[in-house]
This record gives sequence, structure tokens and C-alpha cells, in this order.
Amino acid sequence: MPPKPGVIPLGPLRIGDILNGAFATVGRHGKQLFGIGAAAYGGALAVVAAAIAIAYSATAGHLDRLVSLSSDEDPRTGDWVPVLIAFCVVALVCLIVGVLATALMYAAVPSVLQEAVLGRPTTFSTLWRQAWARVPAVIGTVFLTSLIAMIPLVLVWAGVVALIVGLAGSGGDGVSVALIVIGVLGALATAPLALWLWVKFSLAPSVVVFENQGPIAAMRRSSVLVRGDWWRIFGISLLAGAMAGVASYAIQLPFTFIGMFSGMLGSANLSDDPNPTSIVVAMSGYLLALLVGQLVSQLIVATFPPLVTGLLYVDRRIRTEDLGPVLAEAAAVPPQYGYAG
Repeated sequence: MPPKPGVIPLGPLRIGDILNGAFATVGRHGKQLFGIGAAAYGGALAVVAAAIAIAYSATAGHLDRLVSLSSDEDPRTGDWVPVLIAFCVVALVCLIVGVLATALMYAAVPSVLQEAVLGRPTTFSTLWRQAWARVPAVIGTVFLTSLIAMIPLVLVWAGVVALIVGLAGSGGDGVSVALIVIGVLGALATAPLALWLWVKFSLAPSVVVFENQGPIAAMRRSSVLVRGDWWRIFGISLLAGAMAGVASYAIQLPFTFIGMFSGMLGSANLSDDPNPTSIVVAMSGYLLALLVGQLVSQLIVATFPPLVTGLLYVDRRIRTEDLGPVLAEAAAVPPQYGYAG
């Protein structure tokens, strides 16, 4: 039997070992993991809420005029342009803080696993420093991986859209419909390639943290580690994602019912002709419940699948590089960042 100083035995892992290791890591280091997640996503939510509040206060007059327009009135440029700009700014803020929060979790999970596999404790401050230091590399890795995986789909649709635009002025409606069908079929045909690329580079975020690699080197390393075990990694990753999705739905459901009940109570107090502000206030309980449910469920989605992916990385190195004895020896010595040896 291989030694087990931490959450997994230091030998080739079965699917049960990987799932049990992920659950054990949550049990032993849940405070640190969920603390990082709450700080990341809670902070992101606070920034988005502040951006929405600022945008609304800056465009409240324009919004009131747009909402009060009758069906035969056209909106003035001076009203809809500021609203559109505010919406775009808020959307950009959401994108930036969402990427940062997700990247921080992608970096935090392998950082925890480094100690969990060796049976060592970790602290919130140590985890935060280690994770934050790798956030830029993780962002680059996730961006490049997503971009490469989406290239086949984007190329198909770009070609179809170009053809449709070229034929739009010639009255070729039937041809345009045929091209749309071809585009859909082409996207379906290239979806397996996109999925193959996604799995091929799925271990790259773990490599970034475990081995302190840059994005390109991490993607190359992931490709090497995945080689010969694509189907197993795909199946286990899919299972982890499905488990996290079911748990997320189960968590959000009671919050949704609470929010609906709160929204019904709030809407009962509205006047016959409410203004946008009173509607927002009346629905604030519903929105708050949804946000809390989404935050809690996001912690599960952002934690469990990356834990499984990180353990798949460790498993592949144990199988292909005989990492088990190295980890067993490392478990008996003072902490050292990374498994690059």
C-alpha cells in the first residue's frame, strides 16, 4: 500500500481516490478555501454593486425619461447614449472583477492541494499570498486555453457570417438560410475538436501553481501530461462538473423560493403607477436572496472541479514521472513551494 500522509495515497489514483481526496481537502481546508472564495466573489459583488449604483445615479434622469416614453415616441439620443455607455461600463467592470475572482480561485485551489497532499496545514494569509502571486499567470493560461479551444467554432461562424453579409444585398434569402444551417452543422462538427483542445490544456492552471510555470510552458506541460489519458481526464472532469452543478442548483433553490416570497411581499406594496426606484426597492429582497444563493453556489462550482483537476495533475505525475516517492519524502521535510522537482 502506498503511503498516505495527506488526502490521497501517494500512488496511482482511482476515481474514488480523486473524489475522496477532493472532499477531504474541503473538509480539512474548507475555511481557507471558502474564505478565499468569499473574499474574492464577495469583493467582486461589492465592486459590481457599487458600479451599478454609480451608473444608476448618473443616469437616473435619462432612465426615467426612457421608461416614461409612449409607444409612438422615439428616445432622444441624449437619453439613450448615456444609458448605453453606463451599461457598457458596468458590463466591463463585471467582466474584469469576475475574471480576477475566478483566477484567484484557480490559483488558490492548487496552492491548498500542495499542502493537503502532504498532510500539512496552511493558513489563510499564506494561501492568499501564494494564490495572488500566480493570478497573472493563471489569467493568461485560462485566456489562451479558452481562445485556442474556441478557434474552430469561431472560424466556422466567421466564415458563415461573412458569406451571409456578402449575399444579403443580392436577395439570396434562401441561400442565407442554407448558410446558417451549414454554420450550425459546422459548429457542431468542430465542437469535438474544441472539446479535445479544452481537455488537452485542462491541467495548465494546476501546472502554473504547482510548477511555477508561465502560461505557454504550462499549456505545453498539460499537453504532455494529458497524452495517453484523455478519455479518463475528460470523464472525471465531466463528473466533477456535473456534481458541482447539481450541488449548485440544490443550494440556489431555497434562496430562489425565499426571494420569490420576499418579492411578492414587496410588490404588494407598490402603487398602481410605480417609478423605477420603487420597483427596485420592492424587489430588493428578491435580488438579495438571489445574490446570496449565487455567491454560495459559486463557491462550490469554483472549488470542487479545480480540486479534482489538481488531483488529476498529481495523479498523472505519479503515473508518468514516479512522483510518489518524491512526495513521500517531501511530506517528512519542511514545506517547500511547488512540486517541480
